[in-house]
Amino acid sequence: MRIYLPATLSMLFELNQSGEFRPVGGTAFALTPALRESYHDGDDEELAEAAIREAARASLRLLAAEDDDRSDEDGQAQLPARRVVIAADVDEVTLRPDLDVAVIKVPPVVDRSAIASVLIDGGEAEDKVVRAAGLVDSADLGDEDSELAIGDVEDFDLGWYATQELPFLLELL
Repeated sequence: MRIYLPATLSMLFELNQSGEFRPVGGTAFALTPALRESYHDGDDEELAEAAIREAARASLRLLAAEDDDRSDEDGQAQLPARRVVIAADVDEVTLRPDLDVAVIKVPPVVDRSAIASVLIDGGEAEDKVVRAAGLVDSADLGDEDSELAIGDVEDFDLGWYATQELPFLLELL
């Protein structure tokens, strides 16, 4: 099954060094039967985009959680704030419609060989990503201004990168 794993740039560096990705809480997103049922129409590509959007929103949560870790002692960010989604092909998944229609649970380690591609924000999205990461929880609770901030960052398309491009991409950051 094609799955979408929320991540951060620091997690990509770890993947690049170790050859393994460790999804936080074993959580990923996919085109599940429950997701398909929640849409009146749409082909597989459109529905996969919905799962990718969910993974990108989860990436904002990961960014918010590691915000302190991304800064040096002067408070300057060591890595840019970018949403990251890893697309992988994994057979061992457990559907979790009780959590959300696109949520699945995956093994604690996803090997690099299972990873198909990486989706990452471009530099032009960075300011919006920083703002949205700080507001993602309040958006989930229905705050309208926060929802608008999330919408602003979702207006940016994630760039697609093949796995063999990962070392070069990380070097350019």
